[in-house]
Amino acid sequence: MVDAHQVRRLALTLPRTEEALVRDSVKFRVRGLVYIALSPDEELMGFAFPKHARSALVAARPDQFLMPVRSDERYNWVRARLPMIDTDEMHELVVDAWRMVVPKGVAAAYDAQHADAR
Repeated sequence: MVDAHQVRRLALTLPRTEEALVRDSVKFRVRGLVYIALSPDEELMGFAFPKHARSALVAARPDQFLMPVRSDERYNWVRARLPMIDTDEMHELVVDAWRMVVPKGVAAAYDAQHADAR
């Protein structure tokens, strides 16, 4: 079971990340590109995720994942129920979402620095 504090703690360790409060939702972004958004009640986490794969993810695990709200369907985005995912999965989702918005060189440097953690 994961909570918003764990997401925040991880996201703020990722290079170039900034935290912002936008319409009562906490968002984590790099140069204005949002890769994680927490719902106001901190029960849902929206995250960057390839559009072509999200339907399969939601269909395979509908208790854990939801399609984005209608206005976000055009983006590479999906949502997770935080209490339904574990720490390892949250870590993977957050870091993969971050990789989608940073330059490839920044992601490669992070991966090299954290290679022993994998």
